[in-house]
Amino acid sequence: MAMMTRFAFLSLVALLAACSSRAPAPAPVAKPQITFIDQPSSSPVADDVLIRAIGLVGTPYRWGGNTPDSGFDCSGLIGYVYRDAANINLPRSTREMIVMRAPTVDINSLQSGDLVFFATGGGSQVSHAGIYVGEGRFVHAPSTGGTVRLDYLSNSYWSKAYLQAKRVLAPGHLAQNP
Repeated sequence: MAMMTRFAFLSLVALLAACSSRAPAPAPVAKPQITFIDQPSSSPVADDVLIRAIGLVGTPYRWGGNTPDSGFDCSGLIGYVYRDAANINLPRSTREMIVMRAPTVDINSLQSGDLVFFATGGGSQVSHAGIYVGEGRFVHAPSTGGTVRLDYLSNSYWSKAYLQAKRVLAPGHLAQNP
């Protein structure tokens, strides 16, 4: 019996000691960081574009839509924002926008108001666009059943589909259709 009592006592001590100890802290996991160093906006007009684009977040998506009342597709959103905020008429489709005579901008030099283009079907054929708003984010009208929203360029889906950016509000001159 003494042996059994002693075993029970040692088991109880071991159990209580285990409950009072701390688990080791998990090792930190390094996450890759994409850092966007935003350039200051080039003009008050760029700020107006930014404010107008963000103000449309939540508007329903509609293929072919180009007003807040009817909803927007991606190029309809861009055209509406630039007409309303900057009095600039842009081409209607993303395929026409990406070939505009406007400076192409490196992803590390984006400014608020720059247009960002994507090939969402893979390959290099443009199929989607949005308006860069700063801090690595852009406003766009993504798909049927959705709404205008903010997304991160660093999101794996968008970073894989990214093609290029254009600066419509370039200092000293505006974009022109070819």
